[in-house]
Amino acid sequence: MKEVAPRRVSLDRFRSAPVTPNEAVEQVPVVTKLSEVAEAPDAQPSTFQATTPAPQPIVSRRILLDMDLPGEESLSPLARLSKTHWQNFRRWGMRTITMAIILVIAGGGLIFTQGFLKAKNVFKGGTASAEALKANVDPNLLKGEGSGRVNILLLGRGGGTHDAPDLTDTMMVASVDPLNHTTALVSIPRDLWVNVPDAGVMKINAVWETGVYKYLGKVQTNTTNAKAIAAGYQEVDGVVNSVMGINIDYNVVVDFQAFQQAVDTVGGVNIDVPSDLVDPTMAWENGNNPVLAKAGIQSFGGKQALLYARSRETSSDFARSQRQRALLLALKQKVDTLGTLSNPLKISGLLNAFGNNVSTDLSLGDASRLYGILHKVSDNSITSIGLADGATKYVTTGNMNGQSIVLPKAGLFNYTDIQNFIHSQLKDPYIMKEHAKVEVLNGTTIPGLATTKADELKAYGYNVTFVGNTPNSGWTQTTLVDLTHNNKYTLHYLEEHFNQTAATKISDTTVPTNGADFVIIIGSDEATPTTAQAN
Repeated sequence: MKEVAPRRVSLDRFRSAPVTPNEAVEQVPVVTKLSEVAEAPDAQPSTFQATTPAPQPIVSRRILLDMDLPGEESLSPLARLSKTHWQNFRRWGMRTITMAIILVIAGGGLIFTQGFLKAKNVFKGGTASAEALKANVDPNLLKGEGSGRVNILLLGRGGGTHDAPDLTDTMMVASVDPLNHTTALVSIPRDLWVNVPDAGVMKINAVWETGVYKYLGKVQTNTTNAKAIAAGYQEVDGVVNSVMGINIDYNVVVDFQAFQQAVDTVGGVNIDVPSDLVDPTMAWENGNNPVLAKAGIQSFGGKQALLYARSRETSSDFARSQRQRALLLALKQKVDTLGTLSNPLKISGLLNAFGNNVSTDLSLGDASRLYGILHKVSDNSITSIGLADGATKYVTTGNMNGQSIVLPKAGLFNYTDIQNFIHSQLKDPYIMKEHAKVEVLNGTTIPGLATTKADELKAYGYNVTFVGNTPNSGWTQTTLVDLTHNNKYTLHYLEEHFNQTAATKISDTTVPTNGADFVIIIGSDEATPTTAQAN
């Protein structure tokens, strides 16, 4: 069928007045405790210019997916087909022949068939498979440091008849390391003030709906238009990339109803509540009881879990993000139990909840592949990361035209510290696996060039073993040298990082190598005005 381009309809207005990126931030308090973080009203997107064209529909780019896990032996096509069918069969809960017979006798075969069809309805695809999902991936297919991971942007919205149903008040990146079987959950503050190309400035929780409405040419909540939803993904992925410095491979949008149904389907979740959560503004939803959760181990059904995740009136948005990550981990633990995975009724119930209330650009094949990886991730291998957690905080609060916002402590739209922190937490598995020795030398008389570059490389996970100066200064061009030729992934990443092809030997024989696999000589082309520290 011929694809029809979207109508270009001017937008008269959105729900808030336009704000320019250069407007000053007023009254920016420094946050020292989570309890000091001001709460923000629901964000509203900025007004579009009438001449802003709607983006073109996102075209699906599918590539053949190698279903082998990283490190597994490659199989023949016939063997792979047989293996894949068995893995898919097993992944939906029927792990043994005995269980299969029981399910057939009890009519479980019909449930399984229905579940498979429902799963296909949920996991429709729409984006190219992440290269990191492949076994023994060609390093030339990896774009740069961090692309050896699989990053999934999880968006939670109100949906239905909730106020502003398309604002994504829950935003989290699930970053999966397919080699070492670890996962990190990174919360993104919903009130982070960002600049969206061709749309203006707004809170980040309004970016997804902004992309959707731009495509539709109007404000139309709860749309099921697949191309509009994909346009929303494209918009928010680009903004998250500019803030966090990581690529987003897949997206999942879940509404409140899906989350509540999922918790109820698995029989509730157990949460260790650190302190009483009291929120009078939500008492009417809790039997007129303002105490949403008591301190200690609590068992939550779907309704209570949703209240616990949504509350923010009497605590900070950062604390709210911590609760959401804890709930997601608890749900994962429950879903991953043998009792849940081997129960076709629960699987069917989960798919019923997801099928009507979840949108994703994951294909069924990619979802199955991810399950094979995530199933090997133990609870102890899942880390929880927030930009305001711990002693070092990378964001603070401020005020923009009467709105409480979140912004980087380094300054509005300055994401350098945030990106360095995220890179240090989400290290590329191939860099860590090869653990190649990297030497960084300053080839100029400008102090600090080698140290600055070495710190940057360390943040990405490189094994920097020596930092110093070359015997002779005067290097104008940064030079990368591969001395051992044994680390193809590190070589590719460094060549991408410095935008050059590595040499095989150092032209100046007086330069010490100190047993390094790679030597990087920083030239004056890397000098910046902010460089200040000596080597």
